[in-house]
Amino acid sequence: MSQPSPHSARLRLDAALDGLAVTFRGMTAHPDEHNCECHWGSAQELAQLKVPDKELDPDLLQRTWRAPDWSHHPSVLRRILPQFARALVDGHTEPCFGAVDVGRSFVRGHWQQWPDEQAAAVREFLHAWWAHTLTDPAPAVPAHELLALNVEASGTLRPWLAHWETQTGTPADQHLAEAVAHWERDLLGDELPWGAWDDEDDEAKCAELTAWLVGHAHARLTAHGASDELLHRIRLLGLTGPDRWEDPHWPGHRY
Repeated sequence: MSQPSPHSARLRLDAALDGLAVTFRGMTAHPDEHNCECHWGSAQELAQLKVPDKELDPDLLQRTWRAPDWSHHPSVLRRILPQFARALVDGHTEPCFGAVDVGRSFVRGHWQQWPDEQAAAVREFLHAWWAHTLTDPAPAVPAHELLALNVEASGTLRPWLAHWETQTGTPADQHLAEAVAHWERDLLGDELPWGAWDDEDDEAKCAELTAWLVGHAHARLTAHGASDELLHRIRLLGLTGPDRWEDPHWPGHRY
């Protein structure tokens, strides 16, 4: 399979952002939408969400996507999505608990239940952003953070990991090494490195991610020249019980 160049991946992402702008042009929040003036913002600010295509100032955009209590969250998300997506790609958002917060905003919007054209535009944006990130040596949102966002937004790990497998070379391998370094402590404690929207799904996703790292990342990062310490962390993920924590390379984590 041929791999996209950084340039072609960026072109795809730009096209996806343009697609969001076209698809969601003219969208507004629900006419009856409201929110608490004390905790969210003023009536004048709320009125801006009911005007189509009006650029929001960064602080208002931030408060809008983070608010969990909209009565009609899908309409609010559609209203802000073109501007929101560009802010995400540029790293101009400030999640409280990492990029997974953004994924949860997408979940609250139930985007996968939107009309086909709208859902397809969101799906293409997420996939194009992921593809571009894996070719970018210094993405605004690190790959391990974007994976958490995409998994939360889509409800699945499989397509994102499958695409990562096809991307070889320095940027994608370096992102993988950085991801393992961020994840290993949680995974060695059999915990997902980010809390899932549905806590009951944590265990299954943790097992899937662990199996993928053991089955794919170890050999790949060995070839990439990863440190012995990092490679032992991945090896330990394939062990359970005393075999794991009594191994001479157990890092001594306490849970």
